Amino acid sequence: MPHNKFSNLVDDFTFLETWEDRYGYIIDLGKQMPELEDEFKVDAAKVEGCASQVWLVTWTNCIDGEDEPRFQFKADSDAFIVRGLIAILKILFNGLPVSEVVRLNAVDHLNELGLDSHLTPQRSNGLRAMVNRIKQKAESNIDTF
Repeated sequence: MPHNKFSNLVDDFTFLETWEDRYGYIIDLGKQMPELEDEFKVDAAKVEGCASQVWLVTWTNCIDGEDEPRFQFKADSDAFIVRGLIAILKILFNGLPVSEVVRLNAVDHLNELGLDSHLTPQRSNGLRAMVNRIKQKAESNIDTF
């Protein structure tokens, strides 16, 4: 189950009347996101399948009293709209238990925002590539706890 922050994001998208406004909102989300440190902008962190350059790094952290670590990632791109899509993915995935990241049907949740019918095919492919990378990284951490 996604965070309440994602439900709030869905509400924000519903409130915005046009896709021009929603694109502006996505870009604003990306502009508010901190840049990824240069030390992480390496080939190993690049997400293949994105038209723009995208770097993504993940880690887990444990919260006292919980058995399962929480998933975290940070990422960056050279395109403002992609930075905004990264911000949306951070809202959706960051802080979830690792096993929940693996089980989460991101496509369904992202469709709640209407992204499926308003992104170009290239951007949609890049978004899927980022989601796949996140899920792969989470799956690789399942065996570690």
